Amino acid sequence: MDYLKVSSKSSPASVAGAIAGMVKDGVPVNIQSVGAGAVNQAIKAVAIARGFLIPTGVDISCAPTFADININGESRTAIRIAVYVHRLVPQSAREGEAESAQELMY
Repeated sequence: MDYLKVSSKSSPASVAGAIAGMVKDGVPVNIQSVGAGAVNQAIKAVAIARGFLIPTGVDISCAPTFADININGESRTAIRIAVYVHRLVPQSAREGEAESAQELMY
């Protein structure tokens, strides 16, 4: 599995653009960060990407996990963030579904 690797020096706006682009292309998004500063930048990027995507009818959420990794022969703990995609349903479509469901009940 490939990971977007985010460091404490990563630009959250740039990472957000990468996340939004991957989501639009249908590519699974997984992020890996080591250290508090890197995790901070990664979470900011997810929040910014969410702002980019919501107007297009797509929302995202994320779930963090721990992973033991090796960097230059040294064992480190990374935070891996899985990004989940949610298609938003327009209000008018939800109202139509509710009306259809009510019609079925009678």
